[in-house]
Amino acid sequence: MRSLSRTLSRTLDRDTRRDIALVCLADAIVGASFGAIAVSGGLPAWVPIAMSVLVFAGGAQFAAVGVVLAGGSPLAAVAAGLVLNARHLPFGFAVADVLDGRWWSRLLGSHLMIDEAVAFALRQPDRRRRRAAFWTCGVALFAAWNAAVVVGALAGRAIHDTDALGLDAAFPTVLLALVLPALGDRRTRYAALLGAVLAVAATPWLPAGLPVLLALAGLLATRRRGGPVTTNVPREVHH
Repeated sequence: MRSLSRTLSRTLDRDTRRDIALVCLADAIVGASFGAIAVSGGLPAWVPIAMSVLVFAGGAQFAAVGVVLAGGSPLAAVAAGLVLNARHLPFGFAVADVLDGRWWSRLLGSHLMIDEAVAFALRQPDRRRRRAAFWTCGVALFAAWNAAVVVGALAGRAIHDTDALGLDAAFPTVLLALVLPALGDRRTRYAALLGAVLAVAATPWLPAGLPVLLALAGLLATRRRGGPVTTNVPREVHH
């Protein structure tokens, strides 16, 4: 396992390794916030810890816990998480070449297929580096996230006002940092802006999670204007 870790890290350049480490640090702060919010809201400590190991999807975990703490049913919490995680379907197509191999490797890879791991993979110029970025980011974030959730859950009883800390702002900040490089293309900026406007306008009227999916309409509108949206994704990734 150590030799595999060394091989993956040597495949990546220094800047990518640094960026992955920074994302792990930011997500660890968010994970600690999630554990603290869940426990201070009245849930047993084992609930956020088990969710982090078995679900491993920060947005879905926050949505599910938010529904439960607001008085919603477990079924509604699961539905909210499933809606948010629907974005993983196109993720699977985007990194299909990274997850080929034995069935257990594909199963493990699908569990680690989070926004950050996919983003780092798609930034790489060839398949070898995409695999290294995906697995390095996925494994590192899994370890950092779960360790931070445990710490946050244990500290949750001592924190009475988690909103005052503002730690939840770290998660959208990380995603924005990952998206910014792709916004250098004019058509991509147009699609992102249109999708953001649609999502914000629909937020007061649709259940949590659906406005995010509605934002994908920005891509459809851009295609109708004349061809697909171009990004900085390597050519080999487009299937």
